[in-house]
Amino acid sequence: MLTFTFRRLILSIPTLLFISLVIFGLLQLAPGDPMAQVPLTVPPEVKQKMREALGLGAPWYVQYYKWLIQFFWIEPKILIDYLTNSSLLLGWLPDTSFYNGELRVISWQTRSPVMDIVIQRMPQTLWVVGLSYIVGIVIAIPIGIYSAYRHYSVFDQAGTFITMVGFSIPPFFTGPLLIVIFSVYLGWLPSIYDTTHVVTDWASFKVQFYQMIMPVMVLALQTTAQISRYMRGAMLDNLNQDYVRTARAKGLREGVVVMVHVLRNSMIPVVTVIALGMPAIFGGAIITENVFKVNGIGQLLLTALFANDLPMVMTLTFIFAILIVLFNLIADVLYGLLDPRIRYD
Repeated sequence: MLTFTFRRLILSIPTLLFISLVIFGLLQLAPGDPMAQVPLTVPPEVKQKMREALGLGAPWYVQYYKWLIQFFWIEPKILIDYLTNSSLLLGWLPDTSFYNGELRVISWQTRSPVMDIVIQRMPQTLWVVGLSYIVGIVIAIPIGIYSAYRHYSVFDQAGTFITMVGFSIPPFFTGPLLIVIFSVYLGWLPSIYDTTHVVTDWASFKVQFYQMIMPVMVLALQTTAQISRYMRGAMLDNLNQDYVRTARAKGLREGVVVMVHVLRNSMIPVVTVIALGMPAIFGGAIITENVFKVNGIGQLLLTALFANDLPMVMTLTFIFAILIVLFNLIADVLYGLLDPRIRYD
């Protein structure tokens, strides 16, 4: 398993390089001028110097090479310095000073380092997206198990109806609908997510909890719909297998048969859905964050697109690509842990 994991990590390097080249090429073809937002009172010679400072005067391959060096060499050095100097987790290690003031990936819109902005926005997205995905999985797996065990029952029919609704209604419709119902008419929940709110006591925790309910449930609805359907289908396939009848014939309790033998084999295809759904939920967060005004990376990506901020768009889309490659690897590793018949080495 370790050999397979190491081999996949090595193979992921050329894959990510090719993805980054494709993203960079597509963004170079995008229309628009990042200097269009500069006031008309700025002299042309000053605009030209600003273009050179932003790297707009160099050929595309030079810009791409500089971006690779900045993203894969300079930014990791800054991260290591931060972890050893300021972080609570690795602050006990000897302080490092790898970063020597080299040029970083600069946002054309804010004129500040892209990764600094991403790190500032990331906690808000992780709170909403991570919690919604956990809630969706926790709800979906029991629903899928019970729906398969009691298939064609009233519970199964109701679950099928709810999942079809979750599949059919997109977040940009579900979000405003919940705002109208729970914020406008009932007045129970806030319609705007306050990213500046700090939890210090029980009262502030309740405020944080109330403002997270709607964005979390909008994202969790689609996660629950998808995973519960896969869980139900996998459970139905395994409930009629010979090993299940053998386990029952040996006198094993029904709970042990279903929750141990059937569930473990049924989780094999579901693991793929869960692992690959994590990057996809970040895509859904782009719309949800804008609906509820969550100041996360989804809203940051849309803002960068409207402002034609190519370094910001390039960095964020490449981070999504890294997540897809990483969770593909995690899914393959979990296959071997769940199914002893699968061997990679």
